[in-house]
Amino acid sequence: MEKVVQAKREDANSPAFEDILSRLSTVVERLESGEMPLEESLTLFEEGVRLSRVGAARLDEAERRVERLLHQDGTTELVADRGEREKENEVP
Repeated sequence: MEKVVQAKREDANSPAFEDILSRLSTVVERLESGEMPLEESLTLFEEGVRLSRVGAARLDEAERRVERLLHQDGTTELVADRGEREKENEVP
C-alpha cells in the first residue's frame, strides 16, 4: 500500500516528507555546530531554506487533501484552530 501512495505523488522523484524533515534536521545540526567555513555554511543554509519550502508546500497540500475529504459528504465542518476559537470567544 505504501508503494501505491508513493507512486501517486505528483513528483515521484522528490523525497518523502519524512526524508525532508530528517535532512533538514541534519542541516540545522551542522549549521549550529559552527564548525564549517562560511561558504559551506551558506550552501547548507540555502539547502535548508529549499527543504523548508518544499516541506511547507507538502504540508499545505496535505491540509488541502484533508479539507477535501472532510467536505466530500457535505456535512463535515472544519474546526477552527484553538487561537481562532479563543479570539471568537473574547469579550470586547
